[in-house]
Amino acid sequence: MHYVKKLLFTAVLTGVAHAAVIGQQKGQQPNVIIIYADDLGYGDISCNGATRVKTPHIDRLASEGIRFTNGHATAATCTPSRYSILTGEYAWRKKGTNILPGNASLIVPTDRTTLGNVFQRAGYSTACIGKWHLGIGAQGEPDWNGELKPGPLETGFDYAFFFPATADRVPTVYVENHRVVALDPKDTIQVNYHQKIGNEPTGKENPELLKMHSTPGQGHNQTIVNGIGRIGWMTGGQRARWTDESLAGDFVNQAQLFIEEHHRKPFFLYLSLSDIHVPRMPGTRFKGKSEMGYRGDVIMQLDWSVGEIMKTLNYLGIAKSTIVIFSSDNGPVLDDGYIDGAVAQQSGHQPAGAMRGGKYSILEGGTRVPFILSWPGTVKPGVSGALVNQVDLLASFAAMLRQPLKENEAPDSWNILGTLLGKSQAGRSSMVEQAGTLALVKGDWKYIVPQRGPKLLKDVNIESGLDTIPQLYNLKADLGEKNNVAAAHPEMVKEMATMLETIKTSGRSR
Repeated sequence: MHYVKKLLFTAVLTGVAHAAVIGQQKGQQPNVIIIYADDLGYGDISCNGATRVKTPHIDRLASEGIRFTNGHATAATCTPSRYSILTGEYAWRKKGTNILPGNASLIVPTDRTTLGNVFQRAGYSTACIGKWHLGIGAQGEPDWNGELKPGPLETGFDYAFFFPATADRVPTVYVENHRVVALDPKDTIQVNYHQKIGNEPTGKENPELLKMHSTPGQGHNQTIVNGIGRIGWMTGGQRARWTDESLAGDFVNQAQLFIEEHHRKPFFLYLSLSDIHVPRMPGTRFKGKSEMGYRGDVIMQLDWSVGEIMKTLNYLGIAKSTIVIFSSDNGPVLDDGYIDGAVAQQSGHQPAGAMRGGKYSILEGGTRVPFILSWPGTVKPGVSGALVNQVDLLASFAAMLRQPLKENEAPDSWNILGTLLGKSQAGRSSMVEQAGTLALVKGDWKYIVPQRGPKLLKDVNIESGLDTIPQLYNLKADLGEKNNVAAAHPEMVKEMATMLETIKTSGRSR
């Protein structure tokens, strides 16, 4: 099993087993790795202005490639952003793509071309490692004790090692391909999101057992796993449960093993790291290393993970034949259900940079995220202000690999390959953002659709950006979206509202 083999490759990587191997053959298509962070804000990395936490490996990736200052996820929460990056479609077009519970069925259509499919058709080996959160199985509760399908393997990946939803949701187990890792058939897993099952302690009933306390009212007080209350109830699977401190290392090890086994031919790796998402429980080596509590520590852990992947590429001699993309699924949040020092020890750190909002917010802090592309020796290093979006990766790589897309596939994905590779500064001309309502960005202008709702999301202390009146901002002059100029530009409001409606009703944006 791949999970067991990870120790062997760790020895290989340190030079114990064998010497470095020759890089890929000349003229071969490049490998592609997408490192997808979770809840990492634009201002959380030092190359984007952070000073209270250092990210030298991410900074190096940026210095060797292109750092996009106007790069976006499609939504301000995880499930819809992940849906969009894999399907090339805005998630708001499909029902049931909001934040999923841990026992949700698969929401990615198995009959549509995905990002993974594009690479498969071009002869690549493909892998999905890390957080999934797009559901597993057909309708109904997944069979945690049997075969878990459809899932990543049915949506474009040859190999998968992942946890089903988020680290704060049950079941807290790894899945390799179609089965839970290390499951004891005599200790079957049951999961319920509606009512308590079994007799295991919960955060609500047994707070004395917690090593990290939850924020009242946010639901992280159900089954306790590893001293942390989760969302949902779970029984069984004791041997299969992962340890929070080992998550980053386990995912990195699996990624290194996949790269080592497939580096002689083109491969595509979707590596989705969960470090910044709650519950933040860094590995022991990172605890207390930052000045910002566990959230700062896991940012450093994420940076280490990036460095380990780059070290692997250099060791195997394939760094110059590998495109690495680094980004995040949405903007930042400090208090997202656990009391872990993120708020108390923020100390002037601005996780969204100069922008308002963050996770859950339609303001720029919700979707404008770190976005870096590196391809040493091919892509000229620099900084680009072009508008780029993760939804465009599908059409762009399909173009690079000469894989045609059908008319109904990837309807919102634009081919911006030239921009991503630094050959053009054009980027997209417009895009749609999602978080409680929709917003249209066109050039320097941003229009937010009126929507009732709280202006402040009190549980997480983030501005939602919602208002009952139209909002219009000039992002070039007002990146912080502090001056609503809708009343002064009614013609622009009308034009953008009409354009957004056309995008919605036409079923495509390209």
